Amino acid sequence: MKMALTACLVAIVLAASAPPLSAQETGRSGLALTIDLEGPIGPAAARHVKEALATAAERRAAVVILRLNTPGGLVTSMREIIIDVIGSPVPVIGYVAPSGAHAASAGTYILYATHVAAMAPGTNLGAATPVQIGGPLPGLPGGRDRDSPRDAPKDGTPPAVRPDAMTAKVTNDAVALIRSLAELRGRNADWAEKAVREAASLSAGAALQAGVIDLVAHSPAELLERLDGRMVEISGGRQQRLASQGLTIEALTPGWLIQLLAVITNPNIAFILMVIGIYGLVLEFASPGVVAPGVIGTICLLLGLYGLNMLPINYAGLALMLLGLAFLVVETFNPTVVVGLGGVASFLLGAAMLFRVEAPGYRLSWPLIGSAAILLIGLIAVVTGSLWRARRSRVSGELQAMRGLSAEVLDWSGGQGHVVAGGERWQARGSETFASGETVEVTDIKDLTLLVRRPPARSALEGGLP
Repeated sequence: MKMALTACLVAIVLAASAPPLSAQETGRSGLALTIDLEGPIGPAAARHVKEALATAAERRAAVVILRLNTPGGLVTSMREIIIDVIGSPVPVIGYVAPSGAHAASAGTYILYATHVAAMAPGTNLGAATPVQIGGPLPGLPGGRDRDSPRDAPKDGTPPAVRPDAMTAKVTNDAVALIRSLAELRGRNADWAEKAVREAASLSAGAALQAGVIDLVAHSPAELLERLDGRMVEISGGRQQRLASQGLTIEALTPGWLIQLLAVITNPNIAFILMVIGIYGLVLEFASPGVVAPGVIGTICLLLGLYGLNMLPINYAGLALMLLGLAFLVVETFNPTVVVGLGGVASFLLGAAMLFRVEAPGYRLSWPLIGSAAILLIGLIAVVTGSLWRARRSRVSGELQAMRGLSAEVLDWSGGQGHVVAGGERWQARGSETFASGETVEVTDIKDLTLLVRRPPARSALEGGLP
């Protein structure tokens, strides 16, 4: 019994003192996969990272290099990427590159979440303060005019820097997240908080000195060479020694579906697709049977709505935009001017408040909104003018066709009165005196007034007498 107990204790001590297995010893392939995060971080980027990490796990890659060059992006997409990176069984190396690139805002959080953080010379990170818009405007109920003396706080804090409750809530949540990531990876948590609260930024060299990143490398090859033998903690708390010397570097490019998602989740593209879709359907309803406008419009409308659904939109703003477009459709078929102007105003207000939050690369362009409004007003003017000219032409043609018609006198006094011609009541003038019920002939039309006379006497030949 004592011998068995002794053997167990020896086995435990040997297991605890044994060095951690390297990537090659655990059956990892000699492969380093790279994922590029270029531009704003959104739903397409989050899906690309998720699929790429799953591919890396299936192919048993030794490491994944997550190359960052981003101004930031959506908080929801950023958190999805962070969750996938932390839970990855393959070590993820965050690498801000090439020289001149940056990992700002959401990029800083993602870099803190990676197992090893690296930067190329001439790069920077930071400015991780969360920015929120769509709140009350100054001067409106619930808003605050920061330049107004009556809003000065009693504690002496300058109005321009005094945060409201929502800003403080969002900022504190962001601080808690980035500090937890810093503690998880053993990096500078104090500077991380400073990057959130004060929008602080660091260059690559300064970040290395401050303990924000682990190393600086000029290229992916140098990065892998310097990573060799480094210990990292992967999902489940397991320690793993990186064996990155001589790994084959292979890039994982996003598929066509992710590329399409990246296009349609651009707010400006989604906005354009939705407008094209609405007017494609309008043209189809105006000219049934053409087919092409209806098919193209339906596809564009669905793609636009899908893209907007992936973004943090304000549904009140979307409802106002759709209401404005509906008003414009009504104005097209029944010109009233008032409905058209109301439609343009509703459309512009909805576009201005469409997004609940603002992130780099995820905002509507004001020139685009203005151009869309100008095109809508131009469309109203063209359609209204065409309908007005068509109506005037039709009325003019009908009036010309009334010459020579017979009319029945309703009343007559002083050379003028009213007659019934073509089933309608008209004002009439004439040099003769007529009695009610008498039949007269229309000779001309002036200012919507019929000029009438007694019909000339019919000759015997015209009457058909022998």
